[in-house]
Amino acid sequence: MCGIIGIVGKEQVENRLVDGLRRMEYRGYDSAGVCTVEGGELIRRRAPGKLNNLVAELAAHPAPGVVGIAHTRWATHGAPTANNAHPHATAELALVHNGIIENFRSLREELTARGRVFESETDSEVVAHLISEKVEAGMSPADAVKESLPLLRGAFALAIVFRQAPDMLIGARLGSPLVVGYADGETYLGSDALALAPLTQKICYLDEGDWVIVTAQGAQIFDKDNNPVTRPITTSGASAAAVEKGNFRHFMQKEIFEQPTVVAQTLRSYIRQVDDSVALPQIDFDLSTIKRVTIVACGTSYYAGMVAKYWFESFARLPVDIDVASEFRYREPVLEAGGLAIFISQSGETADTLAALRHCKANGQTIAVVVNVPTSSMAREADLLLPTHAGPEIGVASTKAFTCQLAVLAALAAHLAVKRGRMTREEERHVVSELINTPAALNAALDHDDEIAAMAHLIAPARDVLYLGRGQDYPLALEGALKLKEISYIHAEGYASGEMKHGPIALIDEQVPVIVLAPSGPLFEKTVSNMQEVRARGGKIVLISDAEGLAEAGEGCLATIEMPKVHPLIAPLVYAVPVQLLAYHVACVKGTDVDQPRNLAKSVTVE
Repeated sequence: MCGIIGIVGKEQVENRLVDGLRRMEYRGYDSAGVCTVEGGELIRRRAPGKLNNLVAELAAHPAPGVVGIAHTRWATHGAPTANNAHPHATAELALVHNGIIENFRSLREELTARGRVFESETDSEVVAHLISEKVEAGMSPADAVKESLPLLRGAFALAIVFRQAPDMLIGARLGSPLVVGYADGETYLGSDALALAPLTQKICYLDEGDWVIVTAQGAQIFDKDNNPVTRPITTSGASAAAVEKGNFRHFMQKEIFEQPTVVAQTLRSYIRQVDDSVALPQIDFDLSTIKRVTIVACGTSYYAGMVAKYWFESFARLPVDIDVASEFRYREPVLEAGGLAIFISQSGETADTLAALRHCKANGQTIAVVVNVPTSSMAREADLLLPTHAGPEIGVASTKAFTCQLAVLAALAAHLAVKRGRMTREEERHVVSELINTPAALNAALDHDDEIAAMAHLIAPARDVLYLGRGQDYPLALEGALKLKEISYIHAEGYASGEMKHGPIALIDEQVPVIVLAPSGPLFEKTVSNMQEVRARGGKIVLISDAEGLAEAGEGCLATIEMPKVHPLIAPLVYAVPVQLLAYHVACVKGTDVDQPRNLAKSVTVE
């Protein structure tokens, strides 16, 4: 969710703070702000809306100083207005906050009763007043923070500047990520390594409950019990070049076209080509003893999990439960001993998914995590870490992270099948050869970009669009509908093809395009029957299939999109491409903000 950055520098920080915000704008873009310390004064600049509004404000009213903090916001408490924008300030300090303070109402009431005056509707401002009250009473900044943190319930990453301590920052984290960056004569705080990539590659990740005093000479870290601790300093590997669009119009377009490369990078970690086998990272438990799998995720990652359920059950004959993370704990799930719980997350910090992970761990499940950030909270708490190698994904609507998740889960499904005696060595070799061919199949799918762009204007005027798929194509129908909703703002729904006649068929008329994902195979004839039901009611069909499927059922369609003929295990990766491209080009026709769609943010670190 929101992005934060702080710099204790030896040069002016205003421009570098803004540059850091640009790298985190995918985390939230409802408002932005900076605060520097100069000459014993807090210099604060804020603006609602996109980051360029803050840039204009700074051009008119600069914020000089070598120490400062900055924030880009995804609104939770309070509308995206200037008053609700971070940093929040008192006479003594300013702070930025990522997360949510669950007990802010009671704290605000107590502070108001003691005479504190609030200017915003946010939960974050209570933290500023809570700490400031103690500083004004004579406490040092460090003691004021130390005394205030135990009073907060919820999730937070904080960066705080103090008027009377112009040479330092204080940071703290609980539930929301925060990293410390080190350079020669400068030290930084950031929500993630990507924000600090142009400044340093030397970072450390704060643990749960840590707080830190940051000066130009380094950082003094304390754990949740206020004991001084040392956290390992690592090389982040985050690349400043990774957040450039290059020759592409949007980050989303660039990331769609990166998929052959990043899927190949990901599969390389899970395939031993020397003997055509699937290999996982070293683990200290026997996968063959797993009796049941529980998959938990949110959004697009949840749809990747739905595909994995088909794979695990059909290839490995392993029963699978799947749930959205925000519902999982609250239905009091039955977790059998000996179970494997798989958590799928692009960031590894998604609050709902992280809470579900800890619930499963407390209930004796073995924890596997499919994640794109191998240093994230989920990754650090996993028994089996299954990293994707998608690289930074800046477009808010997930594309390459999704296909890399599918690649990892496909490899895991094959490995489970081998370990459970459900796949012979010959079958494993065949599956490995298909996985190796996946990047080429993705390239073949991308070759149809121009024709998808040419037919996007047929979909753009629609108010409603239906997506249909059977079997493992059903989750792809859900994902296609989600992509269209996210970036074009067209109402879209995905359905299992056979379920259409049980209600959604009432929506069908000549104004409702129906996108059908139907590779040729055992279920194709049944899907063709569903297509006939659509046609009989005047619906206009866009059929996505291979050459064989299009030859059989493509006549009379509004449009057709040809995909290569591929093995069922990799078909979901290939069919993800046309639904991504269709959503992208429809959004371009409609003129929406593709990379930063309204109301959304990339990493959701609040429940």
